[in-house]
Amino acid sequence: MLQLSPSVKRLRSVLTALCLGASATLALAAPTATPVLRTPDATLPTLGDAARADLSPVIERKLGEEIMNDVRRDKDYLDDDAIIEYLNNFGENLVTYAPGARGETNADFFFFAVRDPMINAFALPGGFIGVHSQLLIAAQNESELASVLSHEIGHVQQRHIARMLGQQKQDALLPLAALILAALVGKAGGGADAAMGVVMGGQGLAIQRQLNFSRDAEREADRVGFQTMRAAGYDTSGMVAFFKRLQGTTRLYGEAPAWLSSHPLTGERIADIQNRIREAPKPGRIKPDSIEFHFVRARARVLQDPSAKGREETKAAFETQLKQDNTQQQTAAMYGLAYLALKQEDLKTAQGWLDKARGSMKPRPGVLSAERPGSDGSAMFASLGTEIKLASNQPEMLAQAVQEAESAHQKFPLSRMLARQYADTLIASGKLDQAAAFLRDQVQQYREEPKLYDQLAKTYAAQGKIALQHMALAESYVLSGATPAAVDQLNLARKAQDVSFYDQAVIDARERELQQRQKDEKQEKKDRGEGFAAGPDRGPKLRIESSGDTVPGTGSAFGPAGGTGFGAGFGAGLRTGAGASGATGAPLGRDPGRLTDPSPLRGQ
Repeated sequence: MLQLSPSVKRLRSVLTALCLGASATLALAAPTATPVLRTPDATLPTLGDAARADLSPVIERKLGEEIMNDVRRDKDYLDDDAIIEYLNNFGENLVTYAPGARGETNADFFFFAVRDPMINAFALPGGFIGVHSQLLIAAQNESELASVLSHEIGHVQQRHIARMLGQQKQDALLPLAALILAALVGKAGGGADAAMGVVMGGQGLAIQRQLNFSRDAEREADRVGFQTMRAAGYDTSGMVAFFKRLQGTTRLYGEAPAWLSSHPLTGERIADIQNRIREAPKPGRIKPDSIEFHFVRARARVLQDPSAKGREETKAAFETQLKQDNTQQQTAAMYGLAYLALKQEDLKTAQGWLDKARGSMKPRPGVLSAERPGSDGSAMFASLGTEIKLASNQPEMLAQAVQEAESAHQKFPLSRMLARQYADTLIASGKLDQAAAFLRDQVQQYREEPKLYDQLAKTYAAQGKIALQHMALAESYVLSGATPAAVDQLNLARKAQDVSFYDQAVIDARERELQQRQKDEKQEKKDRGEGFAAGPDRGPKLRIESSGDTVPGTGSAFGPAGGTGFGAGFGAGLRTGAGASGATGAPLGRDPGRLTDPSPLRGQ
């Protein structure tokens, strides 16, 4: 399971509110949406503004960034550029059809995946939405994935986390009132049992009110999600299909009684969506599935279980998929077998399957067929081809990788996956000056990508420019939320033998800025009353797990298994429990954070 460091505990009073639970499905980067007529009278209003006093949008975003910094350090965070790029392209397309989803801060959403065998998804504060790898595998089409992500976007759009926090503040008075009443009952001679009954009754009322709020929030997210996916041009019956798949999973484990559940019963949700489908105007053209969606499912299947047995089962699944009478499924199976062979370091087999997958997308002479809609998958084909050539580490293959990666980057200039991959090929082939120039240009255009600074640091290290290496690493750590580690890197840069006077001035200015930031953050947390959670030894750790319906205040989920936690999602919560303590040092994962502009880095 995904372990989170204890640094999040200082915010546990807020995190409790995150547990609105919901399970989600996955979808791949989609082409431009087909316009669909909206029905103004059916659009739900955004109710999140009423929660500003309990959790402002700015604080909610900062909270989400802190949690994500911990999530990215975990080994089960799927730091796969192809999956992340697809999810964000697909998710951002849905967000454009969700009015007011970005809120007054106009913050970007960030969609990511974690390795987990349960069908689940979850929303964190500030627009960070995660999906389990098994959800990607289970989704049969992009409409099913759209139904899940639209549901999660609905939680963010309606600010359910902040609203639940306000509800809990009100409910906190009920147990206190019950204690006072119990004292009066005891004083009046009612006896200890009567007093205890009053206390338990007050606590039960508070819990039931929270359960009611959670169920209402889920219904609201379902309805908002329905409107969003329909406006984006997806088949709304995909939401019903996915609910039915989850219902089948629930039968395996049993479903909690309606009055104990933090979610409406799955059957009730299916009936509600079916009624909405019948009442809604007939939709226009439904979006077909993109080939990238099936490629991402294949990658998720390979990354799901890296064990020898898992790889054997994955291969068998792809071989079965090859037998399906569907070109997209067959092509995706070939792509998956190529990626699996790459992970097994069988590069010849990987290249062979990739060539077959590419060939299957080309029209066959003499065969009449309808024109394939959408993309031909060339960006992901090119990326996997470059991965295979980079893994060979042979000069002739690396030279070919540089040419292909440069061509792909020029063809798809907005793809961050291909841009970083082009830099990797330049570094691997020893073209360090060209790599440094390209990466310096990239960090000026995309100042919030830590991976670019990591690559730049690697380039400087290969060039023997030690001071610049540490300065680039410092910027990467700043963007990843590890400010103390960034200060350490600046100190190492100051001590490097090749440091220049210009570098010294930049280092001094940047260090003062980071130290002031640390001071301001400490004061801000103190003002918010969050100073009780520093240090790895204070309190329980947190982890993301699949979880089922639970009592409110401890978490909820759409999935079949029970548990406690926090997080708004289609079916997952962040749960308290034993886990590894987090480190303040160099993060293992990277995030396009939104913290600061980088210091200027000296060129040659």
